[in-house]
Amino acid sequence: MKEQMDKMMKATEELVSFGQGNLEAIIKSNQILVQGLQDLSRQTMAAAQAQFEEAVAVFKALPSVKSVKEAMDLQASLTRNAFEKSVAETSRLTDASFKLAEQVTAPLVARLTAAVDKFGKFTA
Repeated sequence: MKEQMDKMMKATEELVSFGQGNLEAIIKSNQILVQGLQDLSRQTMAAAQAQFEEAVAVFKALPSVKSVKEAMDLQASLTRNAFEKSVAETSRLTDASFKLAEQVTAPLVARLTAAVDKFGKFTA
């Protein structure tokens, strides 16, 4: 009876320890997510600020144009540059988002792997 009780206590301690590891993995994953979202937000704001400043510069230049064609060319240049930068920024942010997703899930995947390694023997 004592032997069975010792086994149960040890199994309980292992489960508690494993659960604590799971909680730590969730906390780490959330920390990575929060930091990553803050970084993505800063990058997005910086890109928006840069586009705004470029638009302001073009609009400040409009009064000095000498023809309607020159004004249209200036506006077309602004539009083309804004579109190209938006496409490039979207691509970069998409890549950064996928990388963040991988980083966020890494601690959880590690715990899942540990669970399969540790408890998989019971189902086999």
